[in-house]
Amino acid sequence: MTDDELLARRFEASRTRLGAVAYRMLGSTAEADDAVQEAWLRLTRADPDAIDNLDGWLTTVVSRVCLDMLRSRGSRREQPLGDTNPAHEPVDSADPAREAELADAVGPALLVVLETLQPAERLAFVLHDLFAVPFEEVAAIVGRSPAAARQLASRARRRVRGSGGVDDPGEARRRAVVDAFLAASREGDFQGLLDLLDPEAVIRADGAAVAMGAEEIVRGAAAVAQTFSGRAKGARFALVDGIPGAVWSMGGAPKVVFLFTVDDGLVSAVELLSDPDTLAALEFEYL
Repeated sequence: MTDDELLARRFEASRTRLGAVAYRMLGSTAEADDAVQEAWLRLTRADPDAIDNLDGWLTTVVSRVCLDMLRSRGSRREQPLGDTNPAHEPVDSADPAREAELADAVGPALLVVLETLQPAERLAFVLHDLFAVPFEEVAAIVGRSPAAARQLASRARRRVRGSGGVDDPGEARRRAVVDAFLAASREGDFQGLLDLLDPEAVIRADGAAVAMGAEEIVRGAAAVAQTFSGRAKGARFALVDGIPGAVWSMGGAPKVVFLFTVDDGLVSAVELLSDPDTLAALEFEYL
C-alpha cells in the first residue's frame, strides 16, 4: 500500500466523525459534505509527516471551514443550501443510511436553536459539549483565549437550555453518574471509580490548577481513579454553567472547579479549573 493510499484510508476512517461535526455545525448534509471534502483537499496539500495527530488536525480544519461557512452565510443572510426542510429531515442523497444517521444524531429542536447562535458560540458549544474537545483547542480554532472560548460555550449552553425546545432525557443520568463518582472519590472506592470511568478517561488541568499541584494531563481509567481516590471530600456537587461538576471553595469563594464529561454512562473527561478569571465567568447551581 502506498503512502497516499494509507492516508486516504486513515481519512475515510475519520469521515463519519468529521461529517457528524460538520452537520452539527451547519445543519445541512450538503454543506457538511462540502466541508469534509475541503478537509480532504487540504490534507492532500499538507505534509503528513508534519501532522502529529491526524484526527485532531482534521477536526480543526473541518471546524474552521464550518466557521467560515457560517460567517459567510450570516453575511449573505442565507439559509443552508442543503436543508430547506424546516424540520431538518434528512435530504435525498446517494447514501440514505448516512443521511438518516446524521439526522438522528441531532434532534430537530436542537438544530433550530443552534441556528440562532453566533458562529463562534455554535462552534464552541458543538465542539466542547457534543464532542468533548478541550477549550484550549476550541480557543485556537476561534482565535480566542480558553476563558473566552468557555464563555462562548456557556452563552450557547444557556440559550439551548432556556429554549424550552430541547428535551434531554440523559441529563438525570449524567448527574447521577457524577454524583456516584464524587461519592466513590470521597470514600476511597477505587473499584467504584473504575466502574464509572471510560477506559480512555482523561483529566486536564488549567495552568492555575497545575500551579496548585495538579498534573496537567492524566490519562487512562486507572490513573484517573488513583488521582481521585480518597479525594473530593470538600467538593460540593453542582451544575457549572449547566454541566455536572463539583466546586471546592475556601472562605466561601470557589477555588477549584471540576467539570465532568459523561458519555454512554461513563466519565470520559474531567477538567480542573482554578484560573480566577475563568471561575469569575462561571455560574454555579449547587445541588
